[in-house]
Amino acid sequence: MDFNLTEEHLLIQQAAREFAENEAAPSAVDRDINAEFPHDLVKKMGELGFMGMMVSPEYDGSGLDTVSYVLAMIEISKVDASLGVIMSVNNSLVCYGLEEWGSDYQKEKYLKPLARGDKLGAFALSEPEAGSDATHQHTSAVKKGDRWIINGVKNWITNGINADYYLVFAQTDRVKRHKGITCFIVEKGTPGFTHGKKEDKLGIRSSDTCSLLFENCEVPEENILWEVGKGFNVAMNTLNGGRIGIAAQACGIAEASFSAAVKYSKTRKAFGTEISNLQAIQFKLADMSVNLEAAKLLTLKAAFLKDKHIDYIEAAATAKLYSSKVAVENSLEAIQIHGGYGYVREYLVERYLRDAKITEIYEGTSEIQRIVIAREILKHFE
Repeated sequence: MDFNLTEEHLLIQQAAREFAENEAAPSAVDRDINAEFPHDLVKKMGELGFMGMMVSPEYDGSGLDTVSYVLAMIEISKVDASLGVIMSVNNSLVCYGLEEWGSDYQKEKYLKPLARGDKLGAFALSEPEAGSDATHQHTSAVKKGDRWIINGVKNWITNGINADYYLVFAQTDRVKRHKGITCFIVEKGTPGFTHGKKEDKLGIRSSDTCSLLFENCEVPEENILWEVGKGFNVAMNTLNGGRIGIAAQACGIAEASFSAAVKYSKTRKAFGTEISNLQAIQFKLADMSVNLEAAKLLTLKAAFLKDKHIDYIEAAATAKLYSSKVAVENSLEAIQIHGGYGYVREYLVERYLRDAKITEIYEGTSEIQRIVIAREILKHFE
């Protein structure tokens, strides 16, 4: 068992760290306050190859492994988790689905510009009454000649306002329930397709989240991803990989919180010494470090298994469950160590907490991860 990163991994990690620290960090606070989408930074991430990291070079991607993706996600999310989730959705949910199940036509028209970062993708599964239970889709698609007519509403869509291409899941045969769900590629600007207002969120405020509205939206037959009735399979398999991306995002937030806490503890004085010399603070730092290390190892394990084409469903859910928990706990402890200063924007750690909470909710809540893990565990004993 070798825990050393390859030279290529280290170079990718360094490139992501330099981009995050030099280009993303200066505007991160203002973008959070103003809920401003980072158009220029997303474009730069595309130029650096971060928007299609695991896509084959045949389709203009970087052709890298999942471990590389995790390392880059951690570095970028350490500085700005909003950038992290924009990158994660494009990579894990949209590019992956198109490369795995797309036709040659779809890969040429949609995957290539997404992998280059010329276009941005969104994944539209959740609905007002279908969040954790994605089988109860109310959005419908009815065939009319060589077109499909989509009607319905999607909720909580990351990149919803700024995306160019959307993977939209709709019920094409209600009698078959989850086996009657189909995935469609819908382009921005298609008649009958609009978005709702931008949500005013607690955290990851620099990324946009909104509802999507479909009213007699016509989509051509060739925009069905995979086959009619295979949409639920597309969604669940895609989300398995997506959880690795969110676990990496959570690790980035947890690491940023830990680093901030250590740095502050070495400069803040109380009772005649730096607070880093106080056992109460040292115990907090030790726990934060141990939990962070465990979260990163779980996430890298899931990435490794995916790269080796070994069943990674349980590992991805485990990484996502634990890393998101650590992100919240580390950010809370960072605020506690900062005392009153941790409660104000100037010291950044309050943003880490606000950004951390969503990692326990999107791409499968912590409760859903426990269901997935338990199901996989029970299979081993059949």
